[in-house]
Amino acid sequence: MNRYRWRTFGLELAMIAAAVVVAFPVYVLVNLAVRAPSDTSSPIRPTTSPTLANFSQAWREGGLGGALVNSALVTSISVVVVLAVSSLAAYPLARATARWSRAMFLLIMLGLVLPFQLAALPLYQTMRDLGLLGTVWALVLFYAGLQVPFTTFLYTGFIRALPHDFEDAALIDGCRPWDAFRHVVFPMLRPVTVTALVLNAIAVWNDFFTPLLYLSGSDQQTMPVALAGFVGQYVADWNLIFAALVISIVPILVLYFALQRSIINGFAGGLKG
Repeated sequence: MNRYRWRTFGLELAMIAAAVVVAFPVYVLVNLAVRAPSDTSSPIRPTTSPTLANFSQAWREGGLGGALVNSALVTSISVVVVLAVSSLAAYPLARATARWSRAMFLLIMLGLVLPFQLAALPLYQTMRDLGLLGTVWALVLFYAGLQVPFTTFLYTGFIRALPHDFEDAALIDGCRPWDAFRHVVFPMLRPVTVTALVLNAIAVWNDFFTPLLYLSGSDQQTMPVALAGFVGQYVADWNLIFAALVISIVPILVLYFALQRSIINGFAGGLKG
């Protein structure tokens, strides 16, 4: 049996301290979200008379309903496109042994080191010429191109470690490469697919700069842009802001907790998942 040692006690204290550091901002967020506007005490002090009126007021005044729908639409379509394109691109890159495979992989990886801010103006002009400014499809196209290199990198490393036996057997039985990928390889990619899904969804959902740039001047907005609307030049109702923040993080938290087991297996189990 493993004995309880001072080292174990120290590790437990360190984990408790880390949990407190992580939980403290969440406590402040929820504490201020349920506090009445007339209460101007310290944000650390627990709210004695919590109210849910801030949530309904923030939803109504901030137009969060439409923003939530736009964010969900952009995030879901972008993530599906990224996962489909990246997995299909990673399969030949991981399995082909020709020189072009390595060269193409390095070319795609350039997307990880080149900052998209350098191409902000040309991309904006391209979206304008395509007539996509002010629509959510501009965001879908942008995010699909931005997230594909990173997701392809994840898929390629995962596929390279998978054994060839299953797909070779499928090819011998008469499957085409596409059928072998769809029915044999892709089901084995579940751990990395779930991990890539959550990482991409968080990145797209929380992005502020791109929706502000491409949806400016239209009645379309996403959650981060809608939240910024609560902060005026001369006034800021922090209770409504924190209530809106709580509303904005609920969908991502639901997604995370729904896929928590697969996410942990993808990170901790690695290629064994």
